[in-house]
Amino acid sequence: MQGSTEGGARMVERGYRVRGRVQGVGFRWWTRSQALRLGVSGSVRNCPDGTVEVHARGSQEAVEALRRRLDEGPPGARVEEVEEIAAETTSASAGGFRIER
Repeated sequence: MQGSTEGGARMVERGYRVRGRVQGVGFRWWTRSQALRLGVSGSVRNCPDGTVEVHARGSQEAVEALRRRLDEGPPGARVEEVEEIAAETTSASAGGFRIER
């Protein structure tokens, strides 16, 4: 877990692996929408093993809010587990929120 300050707010970077029925249900687009609403930058991608990987950077409060939303997912998804993994600094700190293949 990394942390810094930016404009007085504590900035954090986190990585998550989401397991369950999370591919083919709009999970990446939904995650991007949620992240942008919260002011979180980073990326989301489907993994070959059927999971979705999320890398997020933002205020601690915003990243924690995104993490809570990942537990629910979009309509049609069935989230079984959200595991914290190492954050990819390069993708999370690039600005914006990218959907990767």
